[in-house]
Amino acid sequence: MKKKNVLPVAVLSSALFVGAFAPIQAHAVQPEQTPQVSTQSMAEKFEKSKGNKPIFVVEKQAEKQNASNAAAAVNHLKKNQEKYKIKNPKSNFKPGQVKKDDLGMTHVNLQQTKNGVPVEGSEVIVHYDEENTVQSVSGHFNHEVEEADISTEPTLSKTEALNKAKNEVDAPEEMSYTPTSELVIYPYNDASQLAYKVNVNFLGKDPGNWFVFVDAKSGQVIDKYNALMHANGFRSATASGLGVLGDHRKLHITHKNDKTDNLKGTQFYLYDNSHDNLDGIYTYDMKNQWGGEDFQLPGVLYSNNSASFKDDYDRAAVDAHYNSEQVYDYFLEEHDRNSLDGEGMAIKSSVHYGQDYNNAFWNGEQMTYGDGDGEFFISLSAGLDVAAHEMTHGVTSNSANLQYRFQSGALNEAFSDIFGALVDEEDWEIGEDIMGEDARQSGRTSLRSLSNPDKYAVGAEYVSYGDGSGMYPTHMDEYYDLPLSLDNGGVHINSSIINHAAYLTGEQIGKDKLGQIYYRALTVYLTPTSDFSHARQALIQSAVDIYGEGSTEAEATESGLNQVGITE
Repeated sequence: MKKKNVLPVAVLSSALFVGAFAPIQAHAVQPEQTPQVSTQSMAEKFEKSKGNKPIFVVEKQAEKQNASNAAAAVNHLKKNQEKYKIKNPKSNFKPGQVKKDDLGMTHVNLQQTKNGVPVEGSEVIVHYDEENTVQSVSGHFNHEVEEADISTEPTLSKTEALNKAKNEVDAPEEMSYTPTSELVIYPYNDASQLAYKVNVNFLGKDPGNWFVFVDAKSGQVIDKYNALMHANGFRSATASGLGVLGDHRKLHITHKNDKTDNLKGTQFYLYDNSHDNLDGIYTYDMKNQWGGEDFQLPGVLYSNNSASFKDDYDRAAVDAHYNSEQVYDYFLEEHDRNSLDGEGMAIKSSVHYGQDYNNAFWNGEQMTYGDGDGEFFISLSAGLDVAAHEMTHGVTSNSANLQYRFQSGALNEAFSDIFGALVDEEDWEIGEDIMGEDARQSGRTSLRSLSNPDKYAVGAEYVSYGDGSGMYPTHMDEYYDLPLSLDNGGVHINSSIINHAAYLTGEQIGKDKLGQIYYRALTVYLTPTSDFSHARQALIQSAVDIYGEGSTEAEATESGLNQVGITE
């Protein structure tokens, strides 16, 4: 009988650990001679009420286009509007990003709008091959919004919406980042409403990166969710340091003479400016504070009076700094991606967050690591896979931007886990280097396992929503149909199904090829409301793009998904 080991309550939050709209719930592929099982989940019911329908059409047009740009993409949709069931594409879409990849393909993003106002979660991507021929069309389009008569003139001011959102989530007066607000059409509970989408980001013992939707007419809060994702004058120099587990680290740092303080003299900083076209890698010290009026994230730039960072207090910072560079190098070397946004944005980490904080998170801007309680967890920056997990959230935020709830949120978490296991090549576990002695003695030797997800138990409050086993799922017939109030609808729990599919594929074709396929799906085909079924199509198409139709890699990708019950 399996021993059920449950994480302590302190880590059941929407960060790296357990505490996202999905159009159509993936159906389960069962073993031979077993009836197929399908589940209409809470996420599916929610999405169906919105009329947000997935599009994934693979087709080669008879004639190539003169160009692969926004105008050509809209014209393609207009010529094929009966096939896609999209009326008036020219008035329904706002041109977005146009990207050309290393296969010579061009991808044109189109944002659905209503009278010029963006429709939340509805994007379509037209994909062109190197000869400007349409290869496929993917994304989501909301037909109900298209047909509805919706006024797009707000009666509520942006300031009023901001204040209502801040009150709704008990935001402090002083916040790390200025709140943002934009007008959107928000489909929710069988209706589509004009709303302000407000982002409120703050620290404390219970930090939040909240998205709050405020009705632009009545001022009522329609919906909310916490997207906190758990999991000059300087001269370049090199330094040495000791990591949390005693590893000797070679560090890229900078130094300068502090002329304002003669007692300090030359100071050495965990600021790496050695990479071309990168705004730098920075590691900060939160000094075991939670962030407040007098001390905000990211804290103070970590410094020392020598190039040797070997004191006990330094170790968390040493690992955060070292691991950030390792993850940066992985994405640059394997995927030609320059930093998390692909354009050289600064990579920032903060260590010593709070006291005994058993978590790490990506807050939409940077990585933040707690020190752990020393019993169940040690300093969370010790894990290379943890750093890769959090930084991949940054990649996702700057590409597919998967909504952090239900199946899209589970995909968000899964891609972070998968790239965590790809960057940390040694195994298929996540977080094995951050577990404390109490955790290990209880049998909890990692946070999650891609190879054997069901060796760990979920929290007691989740059990009744699954198949009764109480373990992390490996197959769609073990799917947890969770409400949004629990784990944001299962973002950490149901992610293990995608994790296991990646493991099964990776065992057949190797981690390098697996990374190429999953990276392409994330950055080319997935959109904010993609679900498991859409991910299946995106992953298989990505394998076909890179390795060819009928290739071993494409077959292995499909096989991995089939074995966990994700079928068309």
